[in-house]
Amino acid sequence: MAETSSRTGKTENPQVSHEQSDVNVRRILAFGLGLLVAGVVIQLGMWWLFDSLAARTAQLDQPRSPLASSSPRESLPPEPRLQVSPAQDLKELRAAEDAMLHSYGWVDQQAGVVRIPIERAMELLAEHGKEEAKGKRRKGEGGRAAETGASQSREGEQR
Repeated sequence: MAETSSRTGKTENPQVSHEQSDVNVRRILAFGLGLLVAGVVIQLGMWWLFDSLAARTAQLDQPRSPLASSSPRESLPPEPRLQVSPAQDLKELRAAEDAMLHSYGWVDQQAGVVRIPIERAMELLAEHGKEEAKGKRRKGEGGRAAETGASQSREGEQR
């Protein structure tokens, strides 16, 4: 199996060997250079393509889109439009709702229905109670029958 060389004094085995050369550096460099050249050619090709397409588009001289008008009046789309400033619109809506909640006004003047401020409505509800408010509403709608129903429901609650 192993033989000793008389010249070096080392053990040698002719069946076992190693790679005689390292990696071929010249081929690796050629491959890298080929990739670099291909990348540059592709970049130049893309630059040329975009320039030619831009020049072609400029030469076509198409008419302007109707949506791209110069005056502000013409630039507005037809009604209904989207909100221009939603935050401001919401603020105005809330202010109008608050004004309605905190003021007196007619809901239906012919029917005699009025609107009172929410604070006053809560005070009245606390003073007279929930059941009396229901009884008054029923009394206005159904007369004596509504009042009897309200008194019956109060008796059921007390039991």
